[in-house]
Amino acid sequence: MLPQPDPRAVFLNIPYDDEFQDLYLAYIVGLCHLGLEPRLASEIPGGERRLNRILTLVQHCRYSLHDLSRVEVAPKPNATPRFNMPLELGIAVTWTELHRRRHTWFVFEAEPYRLQRSASDLNGTDPNIHYGTPVGVLAELRNAFLLPSPPAVQAMLVTWRIVQQNLAAILANAGTQNVYSPSVFRDLRFFTLSAIQEVEKRPGG
Repeated sequence: MLPQPDPRAVFLNIPYDDEFQDLYLAYIVGLCHLGLEPRLASEIPGGERRLNRILTLVQHCRYSLHDLSRVEVAPKPNATPRFNMPLELGIAVTWTELHRRRHTWFVFEAEPYRLQRSASDLNGTDPNIHYGTPVGVLAELRNAFLLPSPPAVQAMLVTWRIVQQNLAAILANAGTQNVYSPSVFRDLRFFTLSAIQEVEKRPGG
C-alpha cells in the first residue's frame, strides 16, 4: 500500500551551505506563513543512506520545492559542482509520474532562463525565479501556493527578520553552528510559528 502523503508537508531540496542561509530561513518562514510544514531529509532518524531517506520523505510529502540556484552551468574555478539537488528533483519527478495526483513539485531558480541551460530536459517547466533574495523566495512561495487569502510579503519579511535576529540564540540553545541540523531545523520551525503569531497581533499584521 502506498503511503498517504501529508497534505501540508513540503520537502525542501536545497543546498546546505553558509551562503544559502538567508534563503533557507526564507523558505521556512514563507512555508509556515502559508500554513504548510517544511521538511528536510536530515530529520528522518535511523541509519538508512540519504537517498533512501529522501525517497521516503518525498513519498510522505504532498509537495516538494527544488532550489537549483547552486547548480551552475559554468562553475567558478575550483568550485565543486552541486549535483544533489538535480538528483533529488529527479526522484520527485519520477515518483510523481508513477503516482499522479499524490505529489506536486516546484523548481526554484535565481536567474531567468538558466534552467534551460542547466537542465534542458525540464524545458517547458516554468521555474519560480527568486533572484537570490529572501524577498524573492517569499514572493515566489506566494505565487507557487495560490491561497485564497495569502499573507502579504511584507508581513512574511517581518517574521523573517525576527527569525534571523534570533538565529544565534537558537544555535546556541542547540549547541551547534549548523543551521541545517535536525534539532536546529525543528527549533526554527517552532520559533517561526511563534513569531508569526506575534506579527499577526500587530496593527496591520
